[in-house]
Amino acid sequence: MMGLEETAALATGAEAPDGAVERADFRAAMSRLAAAVSVITSDGPAGRVGFTASAVCSVTDDPPTVLVCMNASSAQNRALIENGVLCVNTLRGDQEALSVRFAGQTGLTGAKRFDAHPHGVAATGAPVLADALVALDCRIERVVRVGTHDVIFGRVEAIVPGPAEGESLVYFGRAYHRLPSAAR
Repeated sequence: MMGLEETAALATGAEAPDGAVERADFRAAMSRLAAAVSVITSDGPAGRVGFTASAVCSVTDDPPTVLVCMNASSAQNRALIENGVLCVNTLRGDQEALSVRFAGQTGLTGAKRFDAHPHGVAATGAPVLADALVALDCRIERVVRVGTHDVIFGRVEAIVPGPAEGESLVYFGRAYHRLPSAAR
């Protein structure tokens, strides 16, 4: 981590001593960025896949587009891209176990991750997980490789709303947290 003098130098616009940010420092900084937890699902010619992601965000509302970041070396990366569709299932506060399952931390792989949770099929053919806060059914429009990850742009073709009220599952400080719904 940086010392006080280095932090002050950066705050005034000076570069880090060697001009590069250490990977561990970057990861520590990103752990301070709260993010909604989603399970990204896909199905098609390359098979049914799903993974947990916190690197998801809107890009534009005209046309409605989101982006999802996925490790390019992931076994599911090729299948997701070949399928050409994805569904962003944003998780409720009580769905931590579902996040852990799709993150691969239970030992389940591939389509077996879907076995213990009810799901339907979206218009594109991507699986929609039951009781997600919201599901965005997308067709993949573009994939851009940046370092170790692919940035996958998906055009939203349908929105499947979940429960009207409910907590959101967020990841912050390398731990799960529940964010209460906003008062209306």
